Amino acid sequence: MKCPHCTVDFHDKEELSYVQRDEDGDWALGKRRCSACGRLILRLINGSWAGGYHRFEEITSSRLILPKASGRSPLSPEVLQKYAEDYNEACLVLADSSKASAALSRRCLQLLLRDEAKVKHQDLFKEIQELLDRGTLPSHIAESLDVVRNIGNFAAHPIKSQSTGEIVPVEPGEAEWNLDVLESLFDFYFVAPAHTKARKAALNKKLADAGKPPLK
Repeated sequence: MKCPHCTVDFHDKEELSYVQRDEDGDWALGKRRCSACGRLILRLINGSWAGGYHRFEEITSSRLILPKASGRSPLSPEVLQKYAEDYNEACLVLADSSKASAALSRRCLQLLLRDEAKVKHQDLFKEIQELLDRGTLPSHIAESLDVVRNIGNFAAHPIKSQSTGEIVPVEPGEAEWNLDVLESLFDFYFVAPAHTKARKAALNKKLADAGKPPLK
């Protein structure tokens, strides 16, 4: 498995410790230790305990409790901290509150559109429309961004557009979709350009070593 602390792959058998049974079934604690960073990984498991076999016959739910992690891949270091902070928090609270996660991701999206796309300061609905009207985004990102408005139903819930950080009801799948769109925009504005710049620099070095002029 991949360690949620250090993201390094390691192999370790999970140790199960039975806790108790209640009306929801049997509860146990799963324990692992990452061989790379040495930190503990704990998950709370619910299901039907197999008794003498010291295992579950059937698992109903499993929740990571240490560390508290989002289950999403970490952001590339190219993403600026002011965006990464809200995005990471939106990921962490998703399992506990989709409303809070969506509020954080909407706020992050609006900041990104204003500071990177340089849209006019309006409400989020109009800011998204301005960027889409420019036609500068790849089609798959533009289509996904347009869904943010549709699935969020900004017309029925204008506070989502006008006060992006407010905790308000969300539609099924809305919080997750917002995070997916942010990842795509981070790649477009930060990750892809950085990788292209690095590849170009490496090629120019090879050209220089060969006594040839660099790429413009």
